[in-house]
Amino acid sequence: MKDNSIQNGLRYAEEKYAEAGVDVNAAAAKADAVSISMHCWQGDDVIGFDGIGALTGGIASTGNYPGRARTAGELRDDIAKALTMIPGRTKLNLHACYAEKNGKNVDRDAYTPDLFDAWVDFATEKGLGLDFNPTFFSHPMMDGNFTLASPKPEVRRFWIEHGKRCREIGLSFSKKLNQPCVVNYWMPDGYKDVCADTFAPRKRMIESLDEIFAAQIDDSLVPCAVESKLFGVGLESYTVASHELSLGYAIRNKKVYCLDAGHFHPTEVISAKITSILCFVDRLLLHVSRGVRWDSDHIVMWDDELQHIMNEIVWNGLTDRVFIGLDYFDASVNRIAAWVIGMRNARKALLWACLVPYEQIRKAEKEGDFTKRLALMENVRTLPFGAVWEAYCANKGIPGDAEWLGIVQSYEREVLSKR
Repeated sequence: MKDNSIQNGLRYAEEKYAEAGVDVNAAAAKADAVSISMHCWQGDDVIGFDGIGALTGGIASTGNYPGRARTAGELRDDIAKALTMIPGRTKLNLHACYAEKNGKNVDRDAYTPDLFDAWVDFATEKGLGLDFNPTFFSHPMMDGNFTLASPKPEVRRFWIEHGKRCREIGLSFSKKLNQPCVVNYWMPDGYKDVCADTFAPRKRMIESLDEIFAAQIDDSLVPCAVESKLFGVGLESYTVASHELSLGYAIRNKKVYCLDAGHFHPTEVISAKITSILCFVDRLLLHVSRGVRWDSDHIVMWDDELQHIMNEIVWNGLTDRVFIGLDYFDASVNRIAAWVIGMRNARKALLWACLVPYEQIRKAEKEGDFTKRLALMENVRTLPFGAVWEAYCANKGIPGDAEWLGIVQSYEREVLSKR
């Protein structure tokens, strides 16, 4: 009976969308093919497994909901469970602190691909790609909140070597999994209070990045991104890798620029920046989050900003120039549910954008018929998207919106509650 109702709903939706000039099946296939990278660090509150202990460097995860993954094996089990409820092409985003040393006495400046072999095996088994991030935080070699911009040469040298090793690890992932590995560089360097010299740390940051990227590694295999930030906890007054510095560096050095939805003033939105920045860089990385206040990374909701982000990507034909990844960590709720909600919402917004007759809307705009443009945009809102989404999930063998929460709750009772 349920399958019949889904198919009946789909047939009705196909008719209504066809009247609007949209092929539902083609739109679903287009949305399904776009990769969304799921961040591993939601599952264990950004602790990792290389012995970092407490979070430092402007990073904080709040909440004490039971069931946090304590080992890499538990984290992979939780990720595997989440994937059964997430439709579409998916990648997994790792931080360097998720290395598994297995007794080896090796620090981050000497990490090698073999420390991530279990993650590569997991990705191969699950049909995932891997993305990667150097971990420039929570480590004794931090000079206060400084890494690549530290005035101490020995500190900079340690973190430069870490950055180099992460490019090599990304290249290994790419070759083993036969798809690009995006390596994203975010550094927490900055001051808590007003500082006297804002220039010298930025010069040191640029010199360090130049050295990290000096080796010739194929950018098509390992696209490297630099990520900006407005401020972080404990560095509220000055951030070395600001928006302007990071964007300027990406433009000058032909790197990917990373826009994080939680790294700007509350009145700013990254959807408004996408096409402007892509006039000057070839590719863009998005860390899709939900900023409630400054520097907050909340679970992604299907809100207006998320939809605007996906509209910008789809309607401007940018799916091959924009890498989409999620980035948030909430320890106050079931962590698997947090993944599922965010990833499903990102995919919903992507599918919705593909189901909009945007070519018709653009034609009206080009002709100066702004009345028609507005009418078409508003009419889309009442089309039966929910029926398309439910059918899409069913066709992928993924539980619908009314089903997945019960699966998570059962896993919590049987697995998470026993940790």
